[in-house]
Amino acid sequence: MSEAPVPKRSLNDRWSSVSLARRVMIAAAIWGLIVLIGGAIALSAVYRAQTLSLIDEDLEQTLVTLSRELTREDAFLPDGRVTDTGRAILASDARFQTQYSGYYWAVVGVTPEFEIAADFRSRSLWDEPVPATPELIARVARMPGITQYSNFPGPAEQRSRVAARSIIVENRATPLVLVAAADRTPNDEATTRFRNLLIGTMVALFGGVFAAMLLAVRYSLNPLSRLEADVAKVREGETQKLSGDYPAEVRPLTEELNKLIEHNREVVERARMHVGNLAHALKTPLAVLRNEAKGQTQLDDVVRRQSEAMQTNVEHYLKRARMAARAEAIGARTDIRPVLDGLARMLNRLFDARGIEVTVEGSARAIFRGEQQDFEEMAGNLMENACKWARSEVRVTLTDTPQALVITVEDDGPGLTPEQREGALKRGVRLDETTPGTGLGLSIVTELAELHKGSLELGDAALGGLKASLRFPRP
Repeated sequence: MSEAPVPKRSLNDRWSSVSLARRVMIAAAIWGLIVLIGGAIALSAVYRAQTLSLIDEDLEQTLVTLSRELTREDAFLPDGRVTDTGRAILASDARFQTQYSGYYWAVVGVTPEFEIAADFRSRSLWDEPVPATPELIARVARMPGITQYSNFPGPAEQRSRVAARSIIVENRATPLVLVAAADRTPNDEATTRFRNLLIGTMVALFGGVFAAMLLAVRYSLNPLSRLEADVAKVREGETQKLSGDYPAEVRPLTEELNKLIEHNREVVERARMHVGNLAHALKTPLAVLRNEAKGQTQLDDVVRRQSEAMQTNVEHYLKRARMAARAEAIGARTDIRPVLDGLARMLNRLFDARGIEVTVEGSARAIFRGEQQDFEEMAGNLMENACKWARSEVRVTLTDTPQALVITVEDDGPGLTPEQREGALKRGVRLDETTPGTGLGLSIVTELAELHKGSLELGDAALGGLKASLRFPRP
């Protein structure tokens, strides 16, 4: 038979099970990354634009200087050719005198069709082409006085920023196009360094902010951890209610939990009272029936047997109801070792004539999370049953670990076969009719153990007889 497929959990279900601290940190991490990455991109773009604007301002100043020098009266001859004075413009600026220095200018003459006719340029440009495309030259020539900017592969594989403007001079039929260019490679490298530095700074800032937020979240959620510990103390019976000094956001929850704990106690007390009332109400009619059926007739015999069966069932289910009410009580706890030592002393006196010795071993600090009466009922039944069948020795071992609480009762009697062990746990089954009892002992122990989330197991004892183990897993 194939196994049924495990239903897949939806994303919403998986997110609902995530802790509050993890939710806050995931949301903070996502939002922090968005802000920091967006900030890094925006700041890099601003820095790039700012440095580029400085280059454009410098190129604009070069164009202004070119325009001023070329509009002097001695810059051109009457036929429109440039004089030596005009060719000497900007000679005082060393940036334009060094070959491939990164700073260039050119003055371009165009034909009536706005094609390049001739040019003269700064010494830094040497014999390289004018750093502008024919399309840019034509576009600028058609719109005199307007500066246009562009990027162009400059000399020596430089990345150049270009500014171009056309001017109209006397004695020339066509405008002159002034071109100024600067190598933008240092600007791009500075932008890259700034971006890398900014990313490193943002990463460090994000790490610091995230660590601070983690500490803040843990500090903020600390009252919930304290509340969890206090609720565990109430459940284990160390305290009766939540009484810590909690923040205003948590205080309403603690008040409601205290009301719930008190309500649980009231319900348990009412259940106990009703069970006691029911027991008294049933015992009298059953006693009357048994007293009236003292004759020897068949009817008397039937009434006696049925009333005894009713009495047995009433006692069983009333006892179980009382046990269930006690098991549901919050905060009940019992020190185990004193109870076991007391039972051992009582049984040693009771079975002294048969030479039975009952010993108790194990932890002195173990705690049973339940009513003492319930634990006495379970341990007492097992220890008394072991004494009935033992030859000389009964050993009780108490083992308390973080995983489970185990109480083991062993005897050196005849023991039980696997089939007998299974039958012994059934209600009303007696393996030896010569031994006094109702056959309810082990079944009551089993039911009471299950009410406290535990179990009863039977096996072979190291002493040779029966081993009965009560196991209560730790939450």
